[in-house]
Amino acid sequence: MSNGFSAEISSRICKHMNEDHADAVVIYAKAFGGVTDATAAEMLSIDAQGMDLTAQVNGEAVPVRIQFDRVLVDAEDAHQTLIVMVKQARVKAK
Repeated sequence: MSNGFSAEISSRICKHMNEDHADAVVIYAKAFGGVTDATAAEMLSIDAQGMDLTAQVNGEAVPVRIQFDRVLVDAEDAHQTLIVMVKQARVKAK
């Protein structure tokens, strides 16, 4: 992984998102991954270019890759970007 995204950073972000913000991960899959019928999702990895999720659709695991709109520089940039993305998705859903 490039630009300050080690495997440890990816793992830490994914663990945090899956444990504390599972609803947001589903929102990412639906709003940015195009998996509108996802009932659950898990963040598998994150890097400077995007994130890999697996979404549950009708009992099936569907792989989802979401590209960011720019290259992220570090974990703090990822944190802020994920917050902005979930806010954007929630506005769109209204």
